[in-house]
Amino acid sequence: MASAKIKKGDSVVVLSGKDKGRTGTVQKVMPKDGKVVVEGVNIAARHRKPSQQNPQGGIDRFEAPMHLSKVAIADPKDGKPTRVRFEEKDGKKVRVAVKSGETIDG
Repeated sequence: MASAKIKKGDSVVVLSGKDKGRTGTVQKVMPKDGKVVVEGVNIAARHRKPSQQNPQGGIDRFEAPMHLSKVAIADPKDGKPTRVRFEEKDGKKVRVAVKSGETIDG
């Protein structure tokens, strides 16, 4: 299995759409669909009818998945978006921010 450029727990910046420029933490990655769920970003509202489980009904707000191409890793140095490359350090494959050369994990 190839290493993922974006993983759960990463700090990311939104590059396009209504939340452009916002930052958040990745809560979930869906590699098969090529999507990510970012905390506090891409909020969707679902109007629910009253039901047995939820007799009140009302509006449910939740983070909707967004396409991977819309987010970029936040550079550990300055928090700006950066691309990711892989390097071998001490025999381990680590992710490195292209802009600053900082290691992202490890």
